This record gives sequence, C-alpha cells and structure tokens, in this order.
Amino acid sequence: MIGDNWTDTNEQRARDARPTPDRPRRIAVVTGTRAEFGLLTPVMHAVRDRPDCELLVIAAGAHLVQPALTFREVKAKFPVADSIPMQTAGRVGRAHDVESLGKGIARFGRSFDRLRPDWVVVLGDRIEAFAAASAASVGGFAVAHLHGGDRAEGVADEAMRHAITKLAHLHLPATETSADRIRRMGEPDAHIIVVGSPAIDGLDAIEPMDDAAYAELGSPRAVVLFHPIGRTDEPEEHAAHAIFEALEGVPTIALHPNLDPGRNGIMRALADAPSHIRVQPHLERTRFVALLKRVAAEGGGLVGNSSAGLIEAAALGCPSVDIGDRQAGRERCDALTAHAPESPSAIRAAFDRITAARPAQWTHPYGDAHAGPRAARALAERDPHAANLLRKHCTY
Repeated sequence: MIGDNWTDTNEQRARDARPTPDRPRRIAVVTGTRAEFGLLTPVMHAVRDRPDCELLVIAAGAHLVQPALTFREVKAKFPVADSIPMQTAGRVGRAHDVESLGKGIARFGRSFDRLRPDWVVVLGDRIEAFAAASAASVGGFAVAHLHGGDRAEGVADEAMRHAITKLAHLHLPATETSADRIRRMGEPDAHIIVVGSPAIDGLDAIEPMDDAAYAELGSPRAVVLFHPIGRTDEPEEHAAHAIFEALEGVPTIALHPNLDPGRNGIMRALADAPSHIRVQPHLERTRFVALLKRVAAEGGGLVGNSSAGLIEAAALGCPSVDIGDRQAGRERCDALTAHAPESPSAIRAAFDRITAARPAQWTHPYGDAHAGPRAARALAERDPHAANLLRKHCTY
C-alpha cells in the first residue's frame, strides 16, 4: 500500500512538472563550496541561457559559514532560490561533519519539496553534494551528477563520490575513464554522457593578472592551496610547515584550506607562517585563475593537494606539485604535474624540477571547454520523469 501511494504521488508530480511552452524545465543546481562553485558556474550560465530551462541556484554548506564571503560571490552572479545551512563556524571534525550532513539532508528535503525541481544537479564528492543527492533521491527527484567516476582519496571523498553515483539518475562525467568506472559500477550506458570538466570552460577568456594586482599579492612565484586529509590537527600542521620550509626564498601566497577535519592544524601553521608566505583567506575564481596564469608566466607554480593543480592549472599551462595522497588516482597531465611526499626536500626538488621543465605542448584529459553547454543540453533533453530513469536497478 505504501509503495502504491508513493508511485501515485510521483506519477502525479511528473505530470504536474513536465515542461510545456509556458513552463520551462526547472534545474536546481546545488553549490556548497568555493571550489565547486567555480566549476558549476559554466553549467549555471548554460542552463540560464536556454529558453527551455529555468535555473534555480541553491547555496549550501561552506558558503554560509561566517564570514560567508563565498555566499556573497554566489549572490553577486545568480539569484539564489534557497540557502541550506549545514556547518557551524569553528566546529571542525568527523563528528561535526556527520551532524552537518544530517541537518543538510533534512533542509534539502524541505527545499526540494517547495521548489519542485525537475533536476537536482550536484558535482563531485563533498558532504553538501551527498546531502542534496540523498534528499533528492529519497524524495523522488531526479539527480544529475557531474564529475562522477573520478578517483581522489580525500577524507571520505572517494566513498561519497561513488555513493552519489548510485543515488544519481543521469551521469555527466568529465572523462572517458571516469565514464568507464561508472559503467563498471552497474550504471546504464544510456544514462552516461561524457561532458568534460566545466573547470576548463572559460579559462581562455581570463587575462593574466596585471602588474598592480600581482604586486598587491606580493608578486608570488608559488601559490599554496593545501587541504586537510582527515588527520588530527598536529600532522596537518606539520605538513603545512613542511611546505613553507620547502619554499624558503620563494615569494609565496597561501590560501585558507577547506573545512575538512584537520583544518585547524593548517590554520595554526598559516598563523605562524614565515615572512616569505603571504596568507590570503580566499581569491574569487577569476582572480585565482588570473593569478595562476601570471605565476606560470613568472616561472612559478601551484603547490598543494587541490584538484585545481591537476585540472585548471594543467589546462592553463601552470606547473603544479601534488603533495601526498589526497588526489591519489586522479587523472593528470604528467608533463605539468609532479608528485611529492610531505617532505621539505622532496617538495622543493619537485617544485624546482616541474617549474624548470616548461613543455612547449601538453595534453590533459578533461575536455575542450564546452562542458557547461553539453551538460545543459543533456538536462534539457533528457526526461527527468521517465520511469526507466527514476527506477534504479541492481545490475550485478
């Protein structure tokens, strides 16, 4: 009886929500972090530009943690249909992540019930994306997942990314290798469309940082973007100090890490950073890309464990040093990326080697800068209410 009522309710919802000439398809795009917002922006623009789609932006999680600088960036670019608070400022750790996840699922559920989206779009592997995908899947809303099938160990990232794959109904991976992983997870090939990484879209349109802006940031040759990997604060602090020691004598700008467990240790290291390290809480994506272009032109590179080193930096021709195991297994451009353990001597050797190499040509696996329009077209053309899409099956 419960099953019959659920079916009747969702079939009625499908009939009520089908697009008509007067009702475009409603696409709810969920953004929860500064990094993933930069990746989602081309998708949001492409959805907004289609007359058969209506964009609903939902800002969640890390965007809303005080001082909420990145939430202001979201609001400056798009009308925000809803905001979903999850994390609490100053509370970092695995237990707090669990609490934030539960709060997010409940709030996303209420939001989707009010907004009635045709598609809920999430990207990657963060707790905000997992909360949204969980609420949408249980609530009977179609989920589209960008950057599924990737490998990157992170904290709980690998498990959450693949869990989102099993919750999702439409898969929009960045590479053929990731698409093949999704197929091997049992997802139907008809529901997988390789679109490339939206991180690549629009990079060519951003000019390198000019002299004045570059000087204002200390004219760095190295950009440090180092995130915690779920350890206690002490080893994260030690790893950050190893990076700073490795870059002795190199003008460096270091950005704040994300909110994962271990953040407080990196923040302590930043507070005690040596004089050649200039600390910047955040750079809006356009400034960040402009800085990477200028740093590359000055013979420098990106140092840390962010996916930006393997995706955006490589697409820009900016060398990077990938430290530790956070991005283990992720596809990369070997000509522009060096790996190093958390050792000052190893990090410095990798930095000197990769910044001196300067290949004239290189390739990367993440597409051709048209991921946003491809994703928007897939969302517009695929029926999110089709029974064969919404009914998930165990195929093995």
